[in-house]
Amino acid sequence: MALEKKHCLNCGNAIQGRIDKKFCDDQCRNSFNNQQNALSTNYIRRVNHSLKKNRNILEEIIPPGEEMAKTTRERLLRDGFQLKYFTHLYETKKGNIYHYCYDYGYLALEGDWFLVVKGKEV
Repeated sequence: MALEKKHCLNCGNAIQGRIDKKFCDDQCRNSFNNQQNALSTNYIRRVNHSLKKNRNILEEIIPPGEEMAKTTRERLLRDGFQLKYFTHLYETKKGNIYHYCYDYGYLALEGDWFLVVKGKEV
């Protein structure tokens, strides 16, 4: 009975050694696993970049020493703000819903206006 030769999952070279071995060496194992995780890692990296950019845009809108400011949807979008990315929501007792990007939030007002606020540190 002839044993079938196993091949490395990354490079395809013949594997020698243990019967349950999947890779020819550590470099192939690492390369294979990095490729497997690349799609999810890149997605997370892109979302985190968008969240940080949104936060920085909100921070720039509020003048130094102030806690809040108003701006338009047009300005937010022109600066590259992406409304679909936020870290959490906060609902007030009145039912207003603030969308936060880390410690800066915004509330949609009437007529494409937004109230931008700096959150209180907890």
